[in-house]
Amino acid sequence: MGLFSAVWLGFHLFVAVEANTEYHAHSLSVSVPYVSYICPEGANITMVCEQSGAKEHTEDRLAKLWFFNSHMDQRCHDHLQKTESVKFDSQKTSFTITLLGVTRANQGRYCCMILDYLQENKHKPVQEAHSHMMLTVTARRNDSLKCTKLTPPPPQGTVAAGLATAACIMGILCLPVLLILVYRQRQRTQSSRRAHELVRMDSEAQGHENPVYLGGSPAPPSRTVAQILTRQSSETGRHLLSDPGTPFSPNPHGDVFFPAHEPIPESPDVQPL
Repeated sequence: MGLFSAVWLGFHLFVAVEANTEYHAHSLSVSVPYVSYICPEGANITMVCEQSGAKEHTEDRLAKLWFFNSHMDQRCHDHLQKTESVKFDSQKTSFTITLLGVTRANQGRYCCMILDYLQENKHKPVQEAHSHMMLTVTARRNDSLKCTKLTPPPPQGTVAAGLATAACIMGILCLPVLLILVYRQRQRTQSSRRAHELVRMDSEAQGHENPVYLGGSPAPPSRTVAQILTRQSSETGRHLLSDPGTPFSPNPHGDVFFPAHEPIPESPDVQPL
């Protein structure tokens, strides 16, 4: 029961996270595939912003703008214009800025923005979305003009959704194994109970309450005369009363038990009266 509750809770967590990370179908959003670009002096670099969502109305007009600030820790405020060294491009789901022959003056914070204007009102946008990236210009080494791009960390909503999805998958995969283990445990319990019941029934049929105590106490084994007369070994390994010279050993020479005495004459036969 606890396993099903855990799986059900994980499913609801996944749905809740997905609901929190879901955007409205008509809301514009902007994201960047790379948050930082590191280029040597003289390199060409194209920075990308990706758009998603839709316009508020199908007849609206979208404006895509780029801004710049030489201070990376401040908001962008300088509107960038197209020049010989600055190029703009726009696709259906992205728009880019390309800098040719970058110098230390190009280092800073770049911001991309989308504005959704009504067709009859071109001054007040109904939707606005923006994002930003950093450009760092370093000294050229080994005549290399290759730039390094750093990706952003995953958002918290994505991490939570991934964890919830992983938990649901693990719960679903482990469910059959747990059910098999529970089934086997119940089978063992039932078999053990059946065996105890059979033993109890058999003992009751024979008139015994507990078959363990059916037999009486085992009688001590009887000893034969030969075993009794056999001399036993002591703790020291000697046979008792067998070694000469021990305090209780008889003298093998001469009188053994009684001193020598004069022979006692036999009493005369008693004649009947």
